[in-house]
Amino acid sequence: MIRGHHLAMHLRSAYLALHRQAQAVFAPFAVTADQFVLLTLLSEQDAVIQQDLVRRSASDPNTVRAMLILLEKRGLVRRRRHRHDGRARTVHLTAKGRRLQGELMGSAATFHEAISATLPGSDWTGVVGCLDRIAASMAELRRASQGPKRRTLALREET
Repeated sequence: MIRGHHLAMHLRSAYLALHRQAQAVFAPFAVTADQFVLLTLLSEQDAVIQQDLVRRSASDPNTVRAMLILLEKRGLVRRRRHRHDGRARTVHLTAKGRRLQGELMGSAATFHEAISATLPGSDWTGVVGCLDRIAASMAELRRASQGPKRRTLALREET
């Protein structure tokens, strides 16, 4: 029987192996795995509010902001003030960013095939659903441990 701490260690091991390989795949393009995530999210839906990118990337606001500044300096994304909310920023993928994201997807094909081969014939929807439930459970634990005042701030970050 796998206990919680064993499961956590196995998840950590798998995550680190995946992350290291992704870093190696994207290094020739001077892009990190986390930057690839942002570029991919923007390729799926352009003109995204920066806070939505934070939520969808499962990252924190400071990290996403720092990555977007770097990507903007390289001409891969463009950030603009939101038309209706001056506090918010809307992020757009530039043509250069869209081309690079396509190249990154092509270079990651072998990486994706290796991941897919680990669960031949498996129900990917079930695997992804399980991972989503684990992430939601950990987010709930984090919110519960923050107490009432910090929980309000966390809820604001997520909206």
